[in-house]
Amino acid sequence: MTTDHDDRTVPSRTVPSRTGDPAQHAAAYVAAFNSGDREALDQVYEDAAVLVPVPGHPVTGAQRAAAGAHLLGLGLPIQATTRHVYVAGDVALLIVDWSIRGTAADGTEVDMAGTATDVARRGADGRWRYVIDNPHGTA
Repeated sequence: MTTDHDDRTVPSRTVPSRTGDPAQHAAAYVAAFNSGDREALDQVYEDAAVLVPVPGHPVTGAQRAAAGAHLLGLGLPIQATTRHVYVAGDVALLIVDWSIRGTAADGTEVDMAGTATDVARRGADGRWRYVIDNPHGTA
């Protein structure tokens, strides 16, 4: 599955911020990210989720939200291709290739890419949310 959503004008109420299919979770993340809406992006995570913005430095809570806001501030879309999804009950391991490329809002050139190893969990409402978002995989 390849997702590439460049329309940053999508209202947050139309962004599929959470999904009932773990194989579609990366697409939900892309849609939320590319909407530019911090709240929509936060909804693809569990409340206590961990993000690893820099290898070896996991963050949660307000720091996780700030790391997401920093990436949104680039003003660039993200692209993602789900490589593998492994599901065991209410837990899923997602292997996702992603990239953010272009000229940022401040004029700097951005060329970021990686293969994420992410863990998602199905909530009581049947929707999947990130528990661990590790965009740098094994780095």
